[in-house]
Amino acid sequence: MELPPRLRQAVDSALEGVALSDLAKSVEALSQRYRNEVRDGRLHLADEKSALAYLATRLPATYAATRACLAAVAEALPRFAPSTALDVGAGPGAALWAAAACWPDLSDVVLLEASPVIRAWGERLSASAGPAQIAWREADIRGPLPDIPPRDLVTLAYVLDELAPEERDQLVDRLWKLTAGLLVIVEPGTPKGWQRILAARDRLLAAGAHSAAPCPHGATCPLAAPDWCHFSARVARSRIHRLAKNAELPWEDEKFIYLAATRMPVSPSGARVLAPPQSASGRVSLKLCASDGAATQRLVTRKEGAAFKAARRTDWGDVFGA
Repeated sequence: MELPPRLRQAVDSALEGVALSDLAKSVEALSQRYRNEVRDGRLHLADEKSALAYLATRLPATYAATRACLAAVAEALPRFAPSTALDVGAGPGAALWAAAACWPDLSDVVLLEASPVIRAWGERLSASAGPAQIAWREADIRGPLPDIPPRDLVTLAYVLDELAPEERDQLVDRLWKLTAGLLVIVEPGTPKGWQRILAARDRLLAAGAHSAAPCPHGATCPLAAPDWCHFSARVARSRIHRLAKNAELPWEDEKFIYLAATRMPVSPSGARVLAPPQSASGRVSLKLCASDGAATQRLVTRKEGAAFKAARRTDWGDVFGA
C-alpha cells in the first residue's frame, strides 16, 4: 500500500535537503523508543529530527495499517457513512488520510495531538486531505480531553502502548463516551499489542459495544499465548525510506492488531482469516475465527467448487464464508 499521492508529495517536499546520515540516526533512535515501548515522560516526537524520522518511515506504515483496518470495518458495516470524526494522538494525521480515503463524504474532523512539532507538520500535510473542516487541537491524552460533542467515527492509532494500564482504561472509557457510531483502536501487531487490544475490547463489550471487526463475535478470544491475533499490511517504501533504514527491499510488512467497537448491531458475515492461507495442489488451509467464538482450521478442497475458488482468493485478515 502506498501513501495517497498528495500526501506522498508533501512528505517528499518536507524531507528535501535533510542530511541522510542525520535522518538515519534519528530513525534508529525513534525505532528503539517504539520497539522498547519507552515511557520516560517524554514525547516520542518531541523535536524536529524525530518528527522528520517519523514522516520518512513510520507515517507510511501507520497509514497502511489504519487504512487496512478501516477498509475491513467498511466491509463489515456497509451502511456506516461517517460525516464527523475525532482522531486522538493524531501524530501527523495518518488516520485522517486513511478515513478520508475510506469515506469520501467525511466532512468534519478534529485531531488531538500533544506534540507541537508533529502537530505543526500534521496541519501542513492535511491541508489537502479532503474533509472541508479540519481542526487540530493540543491535548495530552493522559489528562482531560477537550469538550467535544460525540463524533460518528473515533480513532486511536498506535497510542495505547505509550500509556500505563490504568491510563489506557481511562482513555478507552473517555473515547467510548465520545463515540456516536464507531471506535477504532489500532496497535502494533505484537503479543503485547494484542493484550492491550484484548483489555480494551473486554472493557468496551462490558460497556455495551458490539464488535464490528476483526472479531466476528463478542465472546472471549479463542487464542491463547504463545499464539496471538494480528494482521499485516504491505507498505511501499520510497527511496528515502529505504535509505533512512538502510534497507534494500522496496517494501516492508507492517504487523498490526485492531478492534472496531460500534453502537450499531452487527450481523456476522463469516469467519475472519487469522493467518496467511496455506495453499497446495487442490487444497487451501485456513485458520479462522468463527462467529461462534471458536478458532478453527478449515481445509477447503477443489471438490467444494465455489468455496475452493473463494478460499484461493482469500487473504490474511479477510472474511471467509457465510
